Amino acid sequence: MVENTVRVAAIQMRSGVSPAANLDAIAEFAAEAATAGAAYVLTPEVSVAFVRNRTELAEMAGPFENNPALARCGEIAADTGVFLHLGSLAIAVDGDMFVNKSVLFAPDGQMVASYDKIHLFDADPPDDRPYHESASYRGGNAAVVAKGPEFNLGMSICYDMRFPKLYAALAGGGAEVISVPAAFTVPTGKAHWEVLLRARAIETGSYVIAAAQGGVHENGRATWGHSMIVDPWGVIVAERADDTPGLVLADIDLARVRDVRARVPALANARPFSLSVNPHLL
Repeated sequence: MVENTVRVAAIQMRSGVSPAANLDAIAEFAAEAATAGAAYVLTPEVSVAFVRNRTELAEMAGPFENNPALARCGEIAADTGVFLHLGSLAIAVDGDMFVNKSVLFAPDGQMVASYDKIHLFDADPPDDRPYHESASYRGGNAAVVAKGPEFNLGMSICYDMRFPKLYAALAGGGAEVISVPAAFTVPTGKAHWEVLLRARAIETGSYVIAAAQGGVHENGRATWGHSMIVDPWGVIVAERADDTPGLVLADIDLARVRDVRARVPALANARPFSLSVNPHLL
């Protein structure tokens, strides 16, 4: 590994409905990544349990305090000596609702940051069944930038990647690397996954680390996979080019962030503006 670089890893998973089995898989992949020299390891969205329905969600999602899955992840971080970033798990909150929470653990096993997914997917497509994430989940209301190994980390989850204002805010808040744990469906993944990740990297001049679910899961869902790491110029520097479980590893150079932002200073050049709409168009 070249001096002034940090080795990072994204875990691609095919999470099932058993938290114990999923956590065992995280432990195995984290150990493999640590052996390969990774200092930061990201898991996908819904890593701990990818459930079939709301009943299973209620059975498996516990409160944030004294959560056994989070305790196990802290142990994994301490055992491997990495910054372990649990892409997300469901956390029970008041009123029979949940939050989709991402949690970062330091190499000593302590939780150092968490983020609740802000944007919820509520859609009523004309030719398909409706899907309302807000029926089960509450959206967060705070963007989060945390300290990772030698870099500032902006946190996001899956559907967030369609909202560039969040990524601009994270970069404006000092993020040099932005995490995107996800469970993209196959149709949207095939059409939009790569282009959105590369766009978010280019717009912000940041590294983007995207850890995905992939394949056909126990709950019957099929996810796209194709976990990748994108540099600030929009170049894919590492990728898993299928939907099978495994690791994606790359060395990221923070000087690259500074260089790209100096060459294309879009963040510094951004200006507020008003919007005028011709009433004859309405």
